[in-house]
Amino acid sequence: MSRFIPNAPPDDRPQQIQDELEYGKLTNKKYLYVSKHAAGEPLPEPIEDEPPYYIYIATYVNYLILIIIGHIRDAFGKVFKPQDYQDLIEQNGYAPWYDGFENFYVRRLKLRIDDCFARPIHGAPGRYIKLFERRALGKGEYEFTGQSMECLNLSSYNYLGFAQSSGVCTDSALDVIDKYGTSACSPRSYVGTTDLHLETEQVIADFVGKEAAIIVSQGYGTNASLFSSLADSKCLVISDELNHASIRFGVRLSGAVVKVFKHNDMDALEFLLRQQISQGQPKTHRPWKKIIIAVEGLYSMEGNMCNLPKLIELKEKYKCYLFVDEAHSIGALGPNGRGICDYFQVSPSKIDLLMGTFTKSFGATGGYIAGSKPIIEKLRLTYITNNYSESVPPPVLAQIISSLRIIEGKLNPGEGKERLERIAFNSRYLRLGLKRLGFIVYGADDSPVIPVLLFFPAKMPVVSRVLYSMKIAVVIVGYPATPLTTSRVRLCVSSALTKEDLDYVLEKFSYVGDLAFLKYSSGIAGGSKVPGQPPRWSIKDVLEVNVEDCKKPQLP
Repeated sequence: MSRFIPNAPPDDRPQQIQDELEYGKLTNKKYLYVSKHAAGEPLPEPIEDEPPYYIYIATYVNYLILIIIGHIRDAFGKVFKPQDYQDLIEQNGYAPWYDGFENFYVRRLKLRIDDCFARPIHGAPGRYIKLFERRALGKGEYEFTGQSMECLNLSSYNYLGFAQSSGVCTDSALDVIDKYGTSACSPRSYVGTTDLHLETEQVIADFVGKEAAIIVSQGYGTNASLFSSLADSKCLVISDELNHASIRFGVRLSGAVVKVFKHNDMDALEFLLRQQISQGQPKTHRPWKKIIIAVEGLYSMEGNMCNLPKLIELKEKYKCYLFVDEAHSIGALGPNGRGICDYFQVSPSKIDLLMGTFTKSFGATGGYIAGSKPIIEKLRLTYITNNYSESVPPPVLAQIISSLRIIEGKLNPGEGKERLERIAFNSRYLRLGLKRLGFIVYGADDSPVIPVLLFFPAKMPVVSRVLYSMKIAVVIVGYPATPLTTSRVRLCVSSALTKEDLDYVLEKFSYVGDLAFLKYSSGIAGGSKVPGQPPRWSIKDVLEVNVEDCKKPQLP
């Protein structure tokens, strides 16, 4: 809970300065790169660095100590402060809302570092982000000071920097408000479809290389409602174990049988396909009505990509349908920003359904499903979100259309290409720099999502608070969003950041890494100067060679 939230402090600085704080200027043409995978080449296995075993053991011991202390405090609290524990037991005959461990985890673990989560912001989430300053009062309550702090933004999904408060996209949205208002005030299948909706769907379909597309107003809801329109209890969905919660929820809602394979393990997927095809449906052993393989293009917590060429090979071999969630890859990957197909240089026609969201690279809201015309026409009738959810507001549609046209070069020629090449360079530059400093970093070379492993629960607040004091905004993630032993700080890179911004981030991360003993790398990643020795480059050495080294086809 929070006490009174003040209005955003006024910003009287000239518009030019505000624009540069939202989107930094390119300072050198050398700081550009084209993200592209060589056609026909297999996806290289990412180098999975692991810390010494004692790090894992110490992490478990840390959690054990926290849990023991929490239970001791609860035991004494129930005796000496029983009024504080009334919510933990049944009241007036009603069952408690949360079970014991859920309640315990929030009170004794999460609330200890609650100031590191959900920091309120104001203004555009651009190159810099403005965070309200607040004081912790205890028990999850805060008091706002009325001031705010500008921090370098490595926490937003604004990959291409289109979520600006001024510019072509903003002007387009404002113009549409004058003509259409702020909302269609109806689901699409009633009176919520305007000519803008039809235009946006055609623009999206052309952009991703499909016959047709359907757009909805919520990214999570795009997946959560989709599978009910595609599958039933006689269908099988084979899902990657790290698929987003929206996919998992949507599959459960459909009633389809679901089988899970180890993340990105194509041998395990093929074994599962052969097994399920030979066995058929449970009890009856009749053939499955349809088999759908569901994966993500870019995994938002791990920062790696699906092995699309191999997935297409298996899909064609076993006559399955392939669904790819491109929420984080559309706009952020590929020489033309067209997502995972563009990155691997494969035809989108080989994928049956492409899903994506507008909340990330396009600076808008909502999501889309793209596929063949018969599938999309069926979804217009059976898709729950299309029939019961509010349609996408007109100004949001204008944002989507204008950002897509900039990427395609139809608006402000050259701007879209520069944005794509800037995010590709920024992603590789920051990733290689962190590896060479000695951090364990997950993910693919060209991924704009860069997870840096922390492991210890106590190091999550250290990293968050120290970087915040240095005016760098990051997101820390721990259990249950990640496995217990692999808590991390997840950096989301944007084209709005300059190379000089990233140098500052690397310098401060190096300091925090030394301060909190976070440089666990074994030396197999990052390009060690001395063979067999941990990389542990100095920040000076990293900055000297990182620009050229990060452009190599495969990062060390």
